[in-house]
Amino acid sequence: MQKLMLEVPEPPKLDDVIEGPVIAIDKGAVYIDLPPFGTGIIFGREFMNARDIIKKINVGDTVAGKVVGMGGLEGYIEISLKEARQALIWSEAEEAIREKRVYELAITDANKGGLIINWQGIQGFLPASQLKPEHYPRIADGDKDKILDELKKLVGVKLSVTIIGATPKEGKLIFSEKSPETKNKENIIAKYTLGDEVMGEVTGLVDFGIFVKLEEGLEGLVHISEIDWGLVENPKAMFRIGEKVNVKIIEIKEDKISLSIKALKENPWKEASEKYKKDDVVDGVIIKYNKHGALASIEEGVAGLVHVSEFGSEEKLKEKLEMGKSYPFKITLFDPKEQKMALSFVEKNK
Repeated sequence: MQKLMLEVPEPPKLDDVIEGPVIAIDKGAVYIDLPPFGTGIIFGREFMNARDIIKKINVGDTVAGKVVGMGGLEGYIEISLKEARQALIWSEAEEAIREKRVYELAITDANKGGLIINWQGIQGFLPASQLKPEHYPRIADGDKDKILDELKKLVGVKLSVTIIGATPKEGKLIFSEKSPETKNKENIIAKYTLGDEVMGEVTGLVDFGIFVKLEEGLEGLVHISEIDWGLVENPKAMFRIGEKVNVKIIEIKEDKISLSIKALKENPWKEASEKYKKDDVVDGVIIKYNKHGALASIEEGVAGLVHVSEFGSEEKLKEKLEMGKSYPFKITLFDPKEQKMALSFVEKNK
């Protein structure tokens, strides 16, 4: 008797997903055989909500339904096809997370935090942080409007994504474009130390520098100030995607690595410290204007600022000091350790 009792299935309860064969269909209800517990019924609002599904059902078909009521109309077990379908989809999402299934899905929209994806009729979210490096919006100042403009470029594009989070009660589905097979980033970074010199591949060119891939799953930034000792105006004109470059690791902070190319070259300020001193008069070529004045290069990689206050206005400075021309200057501040130099214009007739 005890063995027999153990073999008897537990009666269904609210929110259970159960299935059985359709035994009858009429204008307002579908009846499902649920032995040994009786008959299930889809009627009223649940019938209206599932009209599109019911049109495709025939007597004898096996259907799954979610229990939404017990002991109601004539003792029938009230079930919902639509809610069952949702429950099955969320169950599939949880399986997809466990099995790390990859889906090719199109991006349907974008917001300032990431991308919107539709999967099985459920709207999911792909955070920008979960994008692969080649799709990540690289904006120097973190301007959210500029980030959104970059993300919008992916609308309509199909990406290979995995589901990494599913919360049915809140209707939240989170995706990632990052490969589930990629090793943990922290473990990858742990292999590197400050000062390491490594070969990398250029993966991104932006106004504020270049991105270099050190290995699969790890990318670092060479800021524009770390590309060369001389003035760098446009990194995009100096490198190409896929190019191999030697870099030096100059900072490791949390999961980010900062790189330098100029650190692998001889520091010109070191040699300059032995050649120049405060109050020396030197020749310098005007290489750039900025809001503070003009930048004059006295040799490759060594430049000083000629302050605008000497001339009264930016217009007068540009009249006196033309771009690309050489002029004599007096060194008024020289700090080679901090790579700082201030210059004062020397009138030729003085």
